[in-house]
Parts: sequence; structure tokens; C-alpha cells
Amino acid sequence: MNTSYSYKIYSSIDELPANWDDLAISTIFLSKKYLEVLEKSSPENMICHFIGIFKNDLLAGIAVSQFLDLNKLGSFGERDKCIKTALRNFAFKNFCSNVLLIGNNMLTGQNAFAFSDEIDKKEAVKTLKTASSALKKLFESKDKKIHITSFKDFDEEEIKHFDISEFKNNYQFSTQPNMVFTINEAWKSEQDYINSLSKKYRDQYKRARKKADVIEKRKMRLADIIAHEETIYDLYIHVAKNAPFNTFFLPKNHFRTFKEIFHDKFLFYGYFINEKLIGFNTLIKNGEVMDTYFLGYDDSIQREKMLYLNMLYDMIAYSINKGFKEIVFARTALEIKSSVGAKPVKMYGFIAHSNRMINSQMRKIFSYLEPETLWQERNPFK
Repeated sequence: MNTSYSYKIYSSIDELPANWDDLAISTIFLSKKYLEVLEKSSPENMICHFIGIFKNDLLAGIAVSQFLDLNKLGSFGERDKCIKTALRNFAFKNFCSNVLLIGNNMLTGQNAFAFSDEIDKKEAVKTLKTASSALKKLFESKDKKIHITSFKDFDEEEIKHFDISEFKNNYQFSTQPNMVFTINEAWKSEQDYINSLSKKYRDQYKRARKKADVIEKRKMRLADIIAHEETIYDLYIHVAKNAPFNTFFLPKNHFRTFKEIFHDKFLFYGYFINEKLIGFNTLIKNGEVMDTYFLGYDDSIQREKMLYLNMLYDMIAYSINKGFKEIVFARTALEIKSSVGAKPVKMYGFIAHSNRMINSQMRKIFSYLEPETLWQERNPFK
């Protein structure tokens, strides 16, 4: 029997096949519910499409794509003020402003696609590559020429599926690692975690908790999120703009939309001093994995009260108490996440520029434009 692979591109969740969620088992971030969050509250400079991969006309793979128009951003991040940053920003604005991503730029980890067990993974990836070419033509028909096409984030096993001729002219890159915290099966409470720390890091824990003794942590419901929406956005945007590099900013309604759709699977915690919201963090229950999401805080209070570190400890405590197996802490703040016990997992991707000359120099260009992160891995355990 001849096996034929095909694809369909969807621009709305209303168009998706009825059995789409049967394949969205490995991650909640490919489910119809999450795609609805994207549809209702994606960043202003982002357009999402959803891809179905068919084996002999039966749905056997699902994927998400995101188009990013970097010209719509007022800032790529304002933390680093240097010549390299200025050159990087100029290059992105003029030569890389239209980006097509197979994957999710708002998350860290393999949330690009899911395939059924019956599918040939390399054939599925090949079909996905063909679908990405069709998406490029679709955007070009709307006067949006794609400069860069990228596939991300894959671990060492998953990247093997890309060992096909269709990717021979794509540059394989690796950026900052995904910080993943594995929960010891013997831990049944936060105290078990604390007991496993070496004296230096138990002292760090005690110091952080003491600093934050005036802060009240609250689990916020939908009504609370709506009531504090302006402050939440101000706290988020402050942190986002102070990141070394950004390709999008969430809209103001994003967190309320997430809560409306996901209910108790989306956790929103506010941190208050004298009834004033001074920080927040968000978590997403993703099967046996807890995914950390976006956060925000008042920077002056964050430093004084070690708020970020306390948030990490709170996330760990909750995940242990609720029986999760691991926490995805994602990228950024690598050293402080390492200091609470998260380990780096190397992630890979592919990138290609539509201009052949630029693409031939992608290795040099990428290493120059990628923000450099120097950090020291910590081991807080005995």
C-alpha cells in the first residue's frame, strides 16, 4: 500500500478537524483550548495558523505556526545599551522583520507539533516543511515577504527527525537552555525539598523567606484578575521591556482570557504589600508537568524582598504538594533557577533566511546577533 502524506492549513480553530485534540496529548499547548487563547489574545504583531498533517487522508499530526512582524515593535528589549544591541536591532528591523516560526515563540520546549505513533516522523517533518513553504506564499500574496523561517525548540532526540535533505541549507542553532526542575519522588512536601538542600542553599531559602515576611500571596480568581488588570499589565510590561531581547508583547487581556478558557488549569498568584499588588506569577498545569508562564513585579521591591526567588520557591512547593513530576522554568534567569535546583536542557532549532547570500552566512550572523548569556550552573542539593 502506498503511503501518501498531505497537509491542510487552518486560520481559525473553528476550521480544525473534530479529532484534533486526540493528538494534543503530549502538550496542552497544541490543544484547541490553548489555540483559542492564541486566537483571542495573541500579541498584536503575531498571526497564528494551525497545520494538520494527514497520512492517507487521516489526521496523523498537528502543528502551530506563528508569523511575527517585528516592525510593529517599538522595542526589542531595553536592558542592554551597547553597540551590539543597536546593530542587532537595526538588522532585525531591516533584514529579518518578517519571521515565520513553526513552533511557539511564547513558550520554551517542544510545542511545535505532535504526531501519532503510526506516522513516519521524518516524512511528517518533510510535510511540515512543505506546509511552511505554502505559508510563505500565503503571506507573500498579502505583501508580507518572509525573511526568516525557523523551527524550534527540540531536544537531542527530536532534532534527529530533521536529518533530511529539506533542511540541508538551514542553520542548526542552539540558544539558551530550557531550565527544568525534576521533582524527587521521595519529596511529599516543601520541607522534604528544604531538607535536601545543602547548608548554603538552606540559608538562602531562609533568608529569602524572611525578607518576604511582609508580602501576602493570594490565589487570584478571574474577577480579581479583571479588577487588577491595569496594574498586572504595568508589572508585566516592566519586566518584559527589561529583558535582553523580545519579539512580542502580550496584550492586556491575555491573562483574563487564559483564565476564562482554562479555569483551574491556569493559576494566577498575586503578591501584595498593604493591599497593593507588587508582583504576580502564572502557572499552567500540563499533564504531569507544571509549566511556568509569564510574571511581573515592581523591580525596587523585587530586589529588596527577593521576590523572584520567593516566587520560584512557591512554584516548587505547590508542584511538590500537588504531585507534579517536573517544572518547566523555561529560559532566562538561568543562574537563579539553577540555584533552586533546575537543570539546563539543551534545545535546538533550524533557521533559514530567504536571501541566499545572507543565508550562507547565517552561522556567523546568528552567533553575533544572539544575546550572550554568561552564567554559572549551581547545585543546591547535598
